[in-house]
Amino acid sequence: MKSLVTLISTNRNTENRKTVSIANAGDKEVLLAVRDALEQDLCSFILFGSVEKIKDAAKKVSLDLDNPFIIVKDTATREEAAQAAVKAVSRQEADVLMKGNIATNILLKAVLNKEFGLRTGNILSHVALFEIPGRERLVFLTDPAMNIAPNLKEKAEIIKNAVMVARGIGLETPKVAVLAPVETVNEAMQSTVDAALLTQMQKRGQIKNCIVDGPLAFDNAVSTEAAKHKGIQSEVAGDPDILLVPTIDVGNALYKSFIYFAGANVAAMVSGAKAPIVLPSRSDDAKSKLYSLSLALATTTTF
Repeated sequence: MKSLVTLISTNRNTENRKTVSIANAGDKEVLLAVRDALEQDLCSFILFGSVEKIKDAAKKVSLDLDNPFIIVKDTATREEAAQAAVKAVSRQEADVLMKGNIATNILLKAVLNKEFGLRTGNILSHVALFEIPGRERLVFLTDPAMNIAPNLKEKAEIIKNAVMVARGIGLETPKVAVLAPVETVNEAMQSTVDAALLTQMQKRGQIKNCIVDGPLAFDNAVSTEAAKHKGIQSEVAGDPDILLVPTIDVGNALYKSFIYFAGANVAAMVSGAKAPIVLPSRSDDAKSKLYSLSLALATTTTF
């Protein structure tokens, strides 16, 4: 898959539509994404929130709430909207959960609720898919937004979460580059030690359905020429599908650099729950929201 536009086109399905449950949908930007998704025949929606606010926001973006693929359900508070949206997914009335005009912590509190939430026992992690100008293939980045300084066990779970998403878009055996400052193991740099252990864990079958290699410095991970120059022989170096960062600091910087310096398009979601979760940032434009929705819809079969 070479573009995020292709991802949208492969998700069009007028016969077997998936349903997206949105928590607190009464927001202009949120409903703009809903309008665009409906125009692309991507999915159906259940909109939770204040009916009046949803109606007002819908008028501003020319969204027809009488569309047969929209259901609006009134809730009094943001907390109620979050709980109702999560319950809809938990009861399999919807396939994807999406954040509306609501704080992330309120939505995640409902997601992690022991009675009706979407917990699986695994950690939740953020997975971003980038279309970078000048690069032929899409590349995943994880985890740039949720796990601050994951330990070895958590990094293994983050890889598994990302692989599940990658397989959802057709990458049967994605290549995972474990990033570190250098490509050699240095016991003073925990990221290099963890990278080497993750590589061995994959070779021994503890991490499945992918090829893992590290430690790899960023240049060696993404550039075949850089890897050859340093004499690195690897199935992953220069040709990764997934970049695993050691900390949120590194991930956040790379995420924003791809967008603001490289002009990349991005789709992003949260993996590790019982269903895909779309957590758009307030700074995400409608195009990014549409890409993210499409990515989440593509992964429903792997959850």
